[in-house]
Amino acid sequence: MWAGCGLLAATLVAQCASGVRARPVGLTGAIVLLVAATAVAFAAGRYGPGRAAGALGGAFAVGYAAEWTGVRTGVPFGEYRYTGVLQPQVGDVPVAVALAWAGMGLAAYAVATAITGPVAGNGAARALRLLVGAAALTAWDLFLDPQMLRLGLWEWARPGPYRGVPLTNFAGWLAVSLLLMAVVDRVLAGRGRPPAGLVAVYTAMAVMETVAFALVFRPTDPLVAAAGGVAMGVPAALAWTRLVGNAPVGRRR
Repeated sequence: MWAGCGLLAATLVAQCASGVRARPVGLTGAIVLLVAATAVAFAAGRYGPGRAAGALGGAFAVGYAAEWTGVRTGVPFGEYRYTGVLQPQVGDVPVAVALAWAGMGLAAYAVATAITGPVAGNGAARALRLLVGAAALTAWDLFLDPQMLRLGLWEWARPGPYRGVPLTNFAGWLAVSLLLMAVVDRVLAGRGRPPAGLVAVYTAMAVMETVAFALVFRPTDPLVAAAGGVAMGVPAALAWTRLVGNAPVGRRR
């Protein structure tokens, strides 16, 4: 737990430093690495190192495969390409992007598990957990895509209505996130309450991004701050309510 707390503190410091730099892209890779390391540290404390590594690796594979396919076919996000700004890249996909899918994927899965309960199985409870996790992870992209477009990390062939992001992107995110949740769930389902540290990772990202778009970035963007803040804030608040009250959805213990 202490390793996760230390890494989370380092992540917050790096996020703050990035917000005040003229060229924040220099810290992007470091922040993504810290988020992934923090997530796996908290997961290892609850599920064990092997399962934590397996869940992170599975999420990484799903994220990378989706991006590799996306830059070549336009499926499932829409037509886009990565610039050469974010390095290293493998197959025209920045490694940091796949790592971001993995780290925040674990955090979003923990939020979903806190909200819906950790019950294993293939029924309605599992389907709800996967859907909530996919929605929680997709909510993060309401912040991520506008920010990364500002930094020139990727370009859309046909810009869309949400700060240049096409709506197909969010449909693709939801589909990929659902697959990612299913992979993580195969490794971690039924292992008890999720670690609060993973929910803290998700919450910290929601708060930091909201503050950044509302007050720090130049120009500020109240629309993105509000959209992302609400979309991530609601599942984060629900997760903390369930964790603090120790009450899965539908019943109290």
